[in-house]
Amino acid sequence: MTDDRVCRWGILGAAGIARKNWQAIRHAPHCTLTAVASRDPERGRQFVRECQGHVPFPEPPRVCANYEELLAREDVDAVYLPLPTVPRKHWAIRAAEVGKHVLVEKPVGATADDVREILAACQRNRVQFMDGTMFMHSRRLEAMRRVLDDGQSIGHLRRITSAFTFGGSEPFFATNIRTASDLEPLGCLGDLGWYCIRLTLWAMNWALPTRVCGHMLAEHRRSDSPAPVPLDFSAELFFANGVSAAFHCSFIAEIQQWAVFSGEKGSLLVDDFVLPYFGSEVAFRVSKPVFRFEGCDFNMEDHTQRIAVHEYSNAAPGAQEANMFATFAQLVFSERPDPSWGDMALKTQQVLDACLASARRGGQIVALHEAS
Repeated sequence: MTDDRVCRWGILGAAGIARKNWQAIRHAPHCTLTAVASRDPERGRQFVRECQGHVPFPEPPRVCANYEELLAREDVDAVYLPLPTVPRKHWAIRAAEVGKHVLVEKPVGATADDVREILAACQRNRVQFMDGTMFMHSRRLEAMRRVLDDGQSIGHLRRITSAFTFGGSEPFFATNIRTASDLEPLGCLGDLGWYCIRLTLWAMNWALPTRVCGHMLAEHRRSDSPAPVPLDFSAELFFANGVSAAFHCSFIAEIQQWAVFSGEKGSLLVDDFVLPYFGSEVAFRVSKPVFRFEGCDFNMEDHTQRIAVHEYSNAAPGAQEANMFATFAQLVFSERPDPSWGDMALKTQQVLDACLASARRGGQIVALHEAS
């Protein structure tokens, strides 16, 4: 029998990332978009007109006058919240209180305590929670896990390094919400570092580091921001089993989004772990170079294997963002919320908090329990 159930979505906020996820909802099986709300109804209408003109739904989503109107609708089962981090907590909790399932952008909160409050509200009201870390829904991750765990390609994992950066423009620093501490107090650490931390924890099978060391390489305070936000940040993470990790996130270094997993037998490199390069497949490389010398000849041989997964990078059914909404819909249909997605979010935020606490103490090493 064909499953004809549909998860009916509402979007709270008309942020730029919501355009990408409008399309993701359209391409996700068993999903539709029924309503959109913005603080400015005219902006909401413009958002719907433009998105409907590019990726139309059979029935255009209704534009609500405000967030409460959307949350009161009976034809909305789940809400996607691309709101800024600070106001997001209130509306995530409010959505859970009225029985709507909750998918939020990241970072989930300004602190781990914010995340705990959101998760507690979802648990009390038996609704599904998930954050919008799209790469978690790529089939590439499954292939990477097989390589990391096969015991031969990489061997025992020793080191994880990653970077996610982009160079902001002058208007970005002057007006973007990610440089305003009353909206996005975590700056580049919350916007970009979140992904590096999440990938590291995934590789470590969700074991938390015991200690972290963070470094505030640069901050930025625009004229209307109550406080500066992280602009350029790096950190080291130390795990109980001897594995170490490092990441760099920045609004002043040009685009990078790579990660390297180094082991005793080889290494795994992924160049585009957040936003896959445009195309019909996603890939990574496994490297096991061999150094040979004879007499005066010193030869470094490249023994690299490229492993690819057939999966469109974006804007297609089966892309990671569409998979995210499809997975969420299946959890809604199960009527048994899966708490593991909340656990992932909370652990990511705990590590983020500890890195920031260390940086604010001049790079002092912080035990994770001290910041969580």
